[in-house]
Amino acid sequence: MTVSLGRYGVWRHETGLSPDLAAGIEKLGFTAVWIGGSPPGDLALAESLLDATTSLAVATGIVNIWATPADEVAESFHRIEKKHPGRFLLGIGVGHPEATSDYTRPYAALVAYVDRLDELGVPVQGRALAALGPKMLDLARDRSAGTHPYLTTPEHTRSTRERYGAGALIAPEHKVVLDDDPEAARALGRPVVEKPYLGLVNYRSNLKRLGWAESDLDDGGSDALIDALVAHGTPEQVAARLNEHLDAGADHVCAQVITPGMADPEGDLRRLASALGLGTAG
Repeated sequence: MTVSLGRYGVWRHETGLSPDLAAGIEKLGFTAVWIGGSPPGDLALAESLLDATTSLAVATGIVNIWATPADEVAESFHRIEKKHPGRFLLGIGVGHPEATSDYTRPYAALVAYVDRLDELGVPVQGRALAALGPKMLDLARDRSAGTHPYLTTPEHTRSTRERYGAGALIAPEHKVVLDDDPEAARALGRPVVEKPYLGLVNYRSNLKRLGWAESDLDDGGSDALIDALVAHGTPEQVAARLNEHLDAGADHVCAQVITPGMADPEGDLRRLASALGLGTAG
């Protein structure tokens, strides 16, 4: 069983998703929705989004292994797969240590979790792992369909594809602000990057591996860093930035459209879909 994500998806926090929005996203021509945050193990939201659409793929970005036992998520996976075969991708990951008091030995914990998913019949191609650093990226390649990196750049995508070779899935998230005023776009995008991510060790470490200095990561992030992590400008400029991931070797890229106060993103998604040349977006 292989889930077809297509080329372009939408990443949105679970609190901002609804069946109606998913139906609208599908109509615009996007081919996948990623449920952001740490959705609960019953996966009820994923099921409702699939119920409201006909071909849209739905993925979790991500189920946190510290919050949801493997047995619970496996049961939910099989329920959804039976109802909507080939349309759900289970994204799982370890989150970050600052958020979880029980965060110990994350690599070993993820291996044990994946082992249990194997025992419970969750197929390798039906799951993906959040990964940034080399060890986790290798685990994602070897024990799942591939990786769903968060808060990365096309340079990370390129190095991951070089590491993976052909075959394994690379499906990065990239933040988007549709505003061609750089100062206004940074004012909207910077808080989303700064809190919590620039205060979290795993994200800081990954950005430093990509060549960013400590000074770029402090005090809300340098303008250059924010510009790298938050695509902004006209719809065409943003579409070009998303396509850099595909040119660098990604199979799929999902846009997290940032709007003031988590406002309805459909207008911005329509403009972006048109710039990407999707479906009925025009």
